[in-house]
Amino acid sequence: MTLEEGVRESAVILPGDARYEDLVLRRTSERFFPRPGLFRLPTTTEQVVRAVDGAVRAGKRVTVRSGGHCYENFVGDGAEVIIDMSAMRQVTFDRRRNAFMIEPGASLWAVFERLYLGWGVTIPGGQCGGVAAGGHIQGGGYGPLSRQLGSVVDYLYAVEVVVVDRSGRARAVVATREPGDENRDLWWAHTGGGGGNFGVVTRYWMRTPGATGNDPTRLLPKPPAVTLGATVGWSWRNVTAESFHRLLRNYGEWHERNSAPDSRYASLFSPMLITRRNTGADPGGFVMVATVDGNRPDAERLLRDYLAEVTEGVPGTTTVRPPHRLPWLAAVKAGSLSQTDESGMFKAKAAYLRKRFSDEQIRIAYTYLTSTDHNNERALLLLVSYGGKVNTVAPAATAVSQRNSIMKVIYTVTWTDPNGEQANLDWIRRWYSAMYQNTGGVPVPNSVNDGSYINYPDIDTTDPKWNKSGVPWHTLYYKENYQKLQQVKVRWDPRDVFHHAMSIKLPH
Repeated sequence: MTLEEGVRESAVILPGDARYEDLVLRRTSERFFPRPGLFRLPTTTEQVVRAVDGAVRAGKRVTVRSGGHCYENFVGDGAEVIIDMSAMRQVTFDRRRNAFMIEPGASLWAVFERLYLGWGVTIPGGQCGGVAAGGHIQGGGYGPLSRQLGSVVDYLYAVEVVVVDRSGRARAVVATREPGDENRDLWWAHTGGGGGNFGVVTRYWMRTPGATGNDPTRLLPKPPAVTLGATVGWSWRNVTAESFHRLLRNYGEWHERNSAPDSRYASLFSPMLITRRNTGADPGGFVMVATVDGNRPDAERLLRDYLAEVTEGVPGTTTVRPPHRLPWLAAVKAGSLSQTDESGMFKAKAAYLRKRFSDEQIRIAYTYLTSTDHNNERALLLLVSYGGKVNTVAPAATAVSQRNSIMKVIYTVTWTDPNGEQANLDWIRRWYSAMYQNTGGVPVPNSVNDGSYINYPDIDTTDPKWNKSGVPWHTLYYKENYQKLQQVKVRWDPRDVFHHAMSIKLPH
């Protein structure tokens, strides 16, 4: 092999190589240990093409990993070759396409930092700074700015994907949102279709729809220069079933009233992180964080009124951190969930909410969060503000079909003893099933629920034991967009090279 050919090949990491074990561990969920025959670490699109082509020609099962934050074992399950995209992490402005180019291995924190410090712009991405752009964007990413700016995919101008044709040949294709682009369907599939379905994304290009000119500082939105935030909390020692009910009802009803795209509260983002009551002497507590655009002349009043409305009639409310201002990037870093917050053995489930939890759901949540019959180490009910500008886009315009929701909810349980896995899985399955007992144990889209988010995949939704609704899992995640996603699959991955337990299936 010549030096030139060597440069064209991505690094190959085999078992026995000292680097192999580090790559095995480069993921969030400690339930899953991917041990492929080899890892490939490409640094260019050409290297990805060659790696995919070689794997397909050798008949090897190939999967892709960018950030390693998948909630299920989609990357490691049966993988013989894992293409790890962590070395592709550039964030630049591409003057040829007049858009910002983001490689899939770039962490969200790196994306925010480079876009903002370089050009004063951003995308409305998520709070988990260690998540990479790869799966986040194509799954329909969202974050603290989404109520104000929309979904991340609403800014996706183009995507470069390494696909495999019917003959088994790999090649790179660029697909844009331009109406006349013959590859536009492939772009559309990456606006919420989820990872591991159509090929290997090697580059994203981001630009605000309708933006004109070639000044980079005007081609993506500017975030608020200053964030005004506060944190309130509650000790489980002071929380009763009645006060818990009042708090969740207040929170849900506030979001019902204030999640329209033109709401003066569009810049408000307020996750409520309800950790399960401890069984020891100290029962612990939980918090709600609230931030608004600190540049608004009424920012202090908005924040004060919000906190007052949500905590009205809720005794025991304490101020964990009073209102304070931070420059935007510092606020992003302060609010970013760290790797330790995301690590451990865990199981997660999720749902979109179109209205607040029902009184019965609040009662069930309280029962499970305060129960003493199960001694798990950590469990969390996370309620997250949503809606706003997200809901101005038609459900079929992107693959993200949930365009009429006001909140997202995530249920998690975490443990450190591998022997406790089954007990913890059983516990969270019972809790989730009870929350959605009126719709077969899953959040079937209706006037209250709107299915779930593909970046929070839950393999249980494919199992009739836990999904008794009669509604297939793909309806929960994609609703009416699934059939079009299948058509894209037929065209761009006809051999089903890229697949996993919840991938888009080829039509029969």
